[in-house]
Amino acid sequence: MRAVITVVGKDRTGIIAKISNTLYEHQVNIVDISQNVMDDMFAMVMLVNIDRCTVEFNTLADRLDRDGEELGMKIHTMHEDIFDAMHKI
Repeated sequence: MRAVITVVGKDRTGIIAKISNTLYEHQVNIVDISQNVMDDMFAMVMLVNIDRCTVEFNTLADRLDRDGEELGMKIHTMHEDIFDAMHKI
């Protein structure tokens, strides 16, 4: 099972480190990552494998939300199947 994580906000140091650490703590593997910085705006999309996640999906999403609050950013986490369904024509 996989999930899509999006991160948007003002660029600063430690963004990837903070999020990656939370994922590591819960045995979530980063499958793919893309990031871009436009002026001072940071945008990142991560595809992660949650098969071995040590907490419920909603708990993981809540912890990433808290990371976003600490960083002054918005982090959104959703199952890949929901993401796919939302983007089908």
